Amino acid sequence: MNTAAHPVDAGSTAARGTHGTRDADGMAVASFLLGLPGLLIMNIVLGPAAVVLALVALARGTRRRGRAALGLALGVADLVIMATVTIAGHGVIWSFS
Repeated sequence: MNTAAHPVDAGSTAARGTHGTRDADGMAVASFLLGLPGLLIMNIVLGPAAVVLALVALARGTRRRGRAALGLALGVADLVIMATVTIAGHGVIWSFS
């Protein structure tokens, strides 16, 4: 709300308030919540999503740096598990036979 009683510069941090930090905090939690099940299922999708969300949250200055770092570590672990299973299965990720 930009009125004469409450002038706010659009580029200032007061204009953004805590909205940007709240978004970054949500991304940090989402990266953790996507990375955790990605260890067991759909790691080809959930791993990269967790990595991207964690990096964006850290870049935006989240207050939940530990949660974002854990989401980043879980996302990387998802990709490592996928690569290991693929190599051990001779290039087959899922076998239905």
